[in-house]
Amino acid sequence: MNNLTFQYPSWYIILCVVLGIAYALFLYFKDNTFKDNKWLNSILGIIRAIMVTFLSMLLLSPLLKSLLTETKKPVVVLAQDSSESVLSAMNAEQVAAYKQQFESLSQTLGENYDLKEYSFGSKVREGVDFEFKDKVTNISEFLSSLYDLYSNQNLGAVILATDGIYNEGSNPIYAGTKLAAPIYTVALGDTTPRRDLLIKRVFHNKIAYLGDKFSIQVDIGAQNCASESSTLVVSKVGQSGATQRFPIKIDKNDYFTTQEIILDADQAGVQRYSISLNPISEEVSKANNTKEIFIDVLDARQKILIIANSPHPDVSAMKQSISNNKNYEVTDELINNPNVNVAAYDFVILHQLPSKTNDASSVLTAIKNNKKPVLFIVGTQTNLNKFNSIQSVVSIKGDGRNTNDVQAQIAKDFSLFNIDPLIESELPKFSPMLAPFGEIKEGGNAEILAYQRIGKVDTKFPLIAFGEQDGAKRGVICGENIWKWRIFDYLEHKNHDIFDELLGKTIQYLSLKEDKRKFRVNLDKNIFNENQQIFFDAELYNQSYELINEPDASLTITDEQGKDYNFTMNKSGKSYRLNAGLFPVGNYSFKAKTFSNGEDLNYKGQFSVQPVQVELYETTANHNLLKLISEKYGGSMITPQDLGTLAEVIEAKGNVKPVIYETTKTRSVINLKWIFFLLLGLLTLEWFLRRFYGSY
Repeated sequence: MNNLTFQYPSWYIILCVVLGIAYALFLYFKDNTFKDNKWLNSILGIIRAIMVTFLSMLLLSPLLKSLLTETKKPVVVLAQDSSESVLSAMNAEQVAAYKQQFESLSQTLGENYDLKEYSFGSKVREGVDFEFKDKVTNISEFLSSLYDLYSNQNLGAVILATDGIYNEGSNPIYAGTKLAAPIYTVALGDTTPRRDLLIKRVFHNKIAYLGDKFSIQVDIGAQNCASESSTLVVSKVGQSGATQRFPIKIDKNDYFTTQEIILDADQAGVQRYSISLNPISEEVSKANNTKEIFIDVLDARQKILIIANSPHPDVSAMKQSISNNKNYEVTDELINNPNVNVAAYDFVILHQLPSKTNDASSVLTAIKNNKKPVLFIVGTQTNLNKFNSIQSVVSIKGDGRNTNDVQAQIAKDFSLFNIDPLIESELPKFSPMLAPFGEIKEGGNAEILAYQRIGKVDTKFPLIAFGEQDGAKRGVICGENIWKWRIFDYLEHKNHDIFDELLGKTIQYLSLKEDKRKFRVNLDKNIFNENQQIFFDAELYNQSYELINEPDASLTITDEQGKDYNFTMNKSGKSYRLNAGLFPVGNYSFKAKTFSNGEDLNYKGQFSVQPVQVELYETTANHNLLKLISEKYGGSMITPQDLGTLAEVIEAKGNVKPVIYETTKTRSVINLKWIFFLLLGLLTLEWFLRRFYGSY
């Protein structure tokens, strides 16, 4: 529907008509050129009147308002669980039949709705491939992704085809997702407990230390295997003979036991252990009888000492965070303990020291003499004058009695170590710390990790800074109450990951001994899951230890059979980066090399890939969960055999309807092309008639 409006009073149109008629009368009815042809004179006058009227009306800036209507089909989401557990319950013929039913349903729904297809398992992705290769299942993440994508759209229904087995993420029943659409679940898998002996879980530390003993706990389960017996065998892969054997007597059909095993960390490096159960007759699956684990045996552990002026929750927060890293052994002491031996530790954290009541001179002298790296935590108890005299990273001019509530703003040009984008975006939201009021300046050699944000003002006052002095690294946090960050992190994210990573990287940088090698390759960790891509980062330095990447760098990965995988590293900024992709389970070594300044530079290392087998250890489908999900969201649960009727069920529900969107479009009439051609046509017709009948 179109409406014509004018930006001037509508009665001006009368003036336009009068002007057109007057112009035509003046031009033709007083002109004797066509006096013998009155009909031609009249036609020419009418043409000129219309043309002048239209032109004058365009000067009134007429607007054409159009009402546009658009009908959008409701969105229906068809999602398929692509994890291994779904495939384990079907043979090839059943998979083919199910695929045919699924595609038929997809075609039917696509005719009436805006159909979106997804696969989910370890991650959510568009499309369905029916390969069933995902190593884990995360149903709650899929529901959360749906909410993010379609919460503001006309989502009509969700069809969720899964066996109800989830082994990652939270229980989907208690997830906070609030979809405004019914969920119809397709119950795949078999709920009948079948005869099966399996290793349910293996609990172990990822790190052990050379010469120590470490414990692993194996959860063993069995269904419908009463009166059977088996043997639990624990062996180190690559070495002949079993490490230990344990007899297993199954005394009931629903059997469960936990076996603790003590192993010796007698060899440094990543050690691969195989834990297996001898199979019994007529087992439904023998794949879940074996599980492999990897233990990184280290031959060194860094000792960290926290010295505080007085008891403070910061000390507890830091100690808990640092203790999560098995590479560190952390001890906390008060400054009034005369038996503190700084020389016995690799790294020292001084909380509000030197203080107004204790200048900590003996500790500071020991730190200087032993060239120990140190992290200073500045607070209301700190003696600022003494603090300024013992380090050159930051200078704080203030009386120490007045304070500011400050938040952190990550520095854009910080380059000492990589900051996760999540930390950069989330840290400014964390609870404020208590920082000294005054003028805070960075030293000449300081690198700023974070600046202070006071209220809504971003300042250039350092909050977290790093430097070097007396041949050792120094770090300063210009504020206390860092414990609030750890609590806030848990309240917002249900974990301490951001706090732990920030503090961990800070300690790692400060405590790491300087590497003088000109070519270095870094891996995030030594042990990867088989569904994780492996990234390598490399750095090359010139004679002045400036970062360069002009020469090409290559990397060769070698597996246990001696097969080589050759790569050329990509240049990224001033460093190198390589995504080597996924690798099969096993131990690997790698060698990176480049040629710079007339010499060959090499770097060697190792990593391991461990299997992800969680999908094989739960074979009984959980249809009760699917029923609860459907009831929660107002849908229903169906069997795969009823897929053909699901389109009718959704239509009969009556709440999946299209939405009509109306928009108003306003445009100036002068921009309409047909107006131009109309006026051009009138002028051309008038000119033609005048020329044809002997005028000009």
